[in-house]
Amino acid sequence: MQLLDLIETYNAQDATAERLYAREGRRVRGGRNNPQYKQSLLEAARLYEGVLTGRIRSDRLQEAMTTSDFPYLFGDIIDRQMLASYQHMPVMWQSIAKRGRVRDFRTVDRFAVNGGEAVLSEVKETAEYPAASVSDARYQYQVKKYGKRLPFSWESFINDDLDALRDMPQRLANSARFSEERFVTDLFAGTTGPDGTFFAGGNNNIVTSNPALSVAGLTTAFTVLAAQVDTDGNPIYLGNVVLVVPPALKITANNILNATEILAADGGGDGTGNNQLRVANWLKNDVSVVVDPWLPIVSTTNGNTSWYLFADPNVGRPAMEIGFLSGHETPELFMKSANATRVGGGAVDPMDGDFDTDSIDTKVRHVFGGVLLDPKSAVASNGTGS
Repeated sequence: MQLLDLIETYNAQDATAERLYAREGRRVRGGRNNPQYKQSLLEAARLYEGVLTGRIRSDRLQEAMTTSDFPYLFGDIIDRQMLASYQHMPVMWQSIAKRGRVRDFRTVDRFAVNGGEAVLSEVKETAEYPAASVSDARYQYQVKKYGKRLPFSWESFINDDLDALRDMPQRLANSARFSEERFVTDLFAGTTGPDGTFFAGGNNNIVTSNPALSVAGLTTAFTVLAAQVDTDGNPIYLGNVVLVVPPALKITANNILNATEILAADGGGDGTGNNQLRVANWLKNDVSVVVDPWLPIVSTTNGNTSWYLFADPNVGRPAMEIGFLSGHETPELFMKSANATRVGGGAVDPMDGDFDTDSIDTKVRHVFGGVLLDPKSAVASNGTGS
């Protein structure tokens, strides 16, 4: 008896049972009596029988580790459904770092010229003009190759009646994206919060007293950022800034930036004294929020309290650059070609696996690197108040 005939008989028996139970005022228990379930079962049977008879391409049932690696996925329970994948945060690093391009794997240089812009000195009659001082700075980094592969057996793809393995390429692409995000966070954050070399007293980019995130803390951070000067002592204009916070501070950050008014003391600071001002929330025009979910993972101490302000990386000198290999600037996905030929000739689909083991192999390759640049373009607080 064909599979479809068996299922039709199975459904007919269920219908008969349902009528008998209905006469006695009872109902048949079990999800298999659901019409939608029956329809889905019939569709699955038609697909399976079509593959067996050659009417439907076998790769409709494919995409595959071996079957023993998936005891639940390839079990014998007929009522099965796949859960959706996890949802992930949008890419955040492009809001705080400049995107660069490099030609090869050799070390690249990024140069900066400082000086020559000090305010002019008075020149007395017949006096010699004073010489200006100019210096340079160099930053270096290399891109590196990152990747992984996912080998599966041909049998795993054949048994994958739920199409559970069809998103393996997407999972590899997600892995590459997560690698970018983790790499960038590792650049500016350490295990105890803001990177101790980049955010340091000598760079004048630590928010005074490391305050917790608040209106007062942001006011202090803006004061520290605005106090930055170039090598000639000229003020630096930074424009709009990005507030980077961990997920634990998302609500606090959005409450501050989306408030319609701020209570402020007439001399500045929080409006807790007798003289208070109700002012429009100027912060929402100058600050945008980025939530970095990697912060508490990278910074195992103070990761949930640390917060950062970065100048717009597309204006002036950025705090970071993340570079990608020219021509290979996005994750690249590959599948191993079939190394077999059918007897009598004919191309072999890669989904039929390799000659020796029938394995089906995919991989992802991603090439990137980066470096911290100008510490004058960022300030940070570990949020501990000390």
